[in-house]
Amino acid sequence: MTIEQLKRFEQARPFQPFRIHMANGRHLDVKYPEHFARTSGGRTLFIATGDEAFEIIDLLLVTSLEHLNGKRGSRQAG
Repeated sequence: MTIEQLKRFEQARPFQPFRIHMANGRHLDVKYPEHFARTSGGRTLFIATGDEAFEIIDLLLVTSLEHLNGKRGSRQAG
């Protein structure tokens, strides 16, 4: 997964909720734009997962992105 591919999902207007699929088979849903952040370099992602909880993900572990409306994004590995 590349930073540019992720930016397309992150910066979509209007925002569309999306799912981040990871190499270990897990996935995280980003339902609101304010529940997602990344470092200025773009490689480290922060995803809010609940009250005061969040996950820190390395972009290199992301295998694909999917809009939660079912539209599939890129399946390129990082």
